[in-house]
Amino acid sequence: MDRHGLIRGALWISVPFNFAAALALAFPTMSAARLFALPASVPQPYPAMLGGFVALFGGLYCWLALQAQIPRAMVGFSAIGKLAVFAIVTTLWLGDAIGTPLALAGAGDLLLALLFLGWLRATRS
Repeated sequence: MDRHGLIRGALWISVPFNFAAALALAFPTMSAARLFALPASVPQPYPAMLGGFVALFGGLYCWLALQAQIPRAMVGFSAIGKLAVFAIVTTLWLGDAIGTPLALAGAGDLLLALLFLGWLRATRS
């Protein structure tokens, strides 16, 4: 697989990853949210806003994967977003504010961020 195939694959993996996370965050009483041990009782508007932002990133990944030329700046922005989520989830996990299932899902964000950063490094001019 060439570099562009690798980044497109990583972007396509990010789409359902983000949409599943968005659903779990937006609807904390769903069974998917229970798998990640998310609290079921969260005051509005927090779940809707957080789920919306995570879904927005999922839409960005889909849009990027469909581009003939993938904009490097947007992949960089995506890497920053993935690293931020990993840092937040790890900090919360270390402080016992979230459980291990959610922390493990956050590790997926780290892996995707590293793929994005690797592509940026490999394709710089």
